[in-house]
Amino acid sequence: MKGKKHGIGFRHALDGILQVMKSERNFRIHLVFIGIVMVAGIVLSLNRLEWVTILVVIGLVLTAEMCNTTIEKIIDYVKPDIHPSAKAIKDIAAGSVLIAAFISVIVGFLIFLPKLWKFF
Repeated sequence: MKGKKHGIGFRHALDGILQVMKSERNFRIHLVFIGIVMVAGIVLSLNRLEWVTILVVIGLVLTAEMCNTTIEKIIDYVKPDIHPSAKAIKDIAAGSVLIAAFISVIVGFLIFLPKLWKFF
């Protein structure tokens, strides 16, 4: 019985990821940039520490985006009409994604610019 519960939880988690991929434009934009970063990492032969850093930052951004989506959906469910507190909650959640994305860009510059600089 326990094995089935784990499988069901995993399936629900995958369903959640697919739901966000289908419904959230920003999540899909993040995925496009992740693809570009992964290709660039392969082409520029990132070392193990650089890959770990990139993967952690990718996880941070995707997790922040999914948490933001979750918060927005909860607010829309609980308080469908416009309310100043609902707006503040959504804005704060969106701000967390912006911070994660900004940090990821800084990390990307720190890792990729020295490698790209060699070509100029």
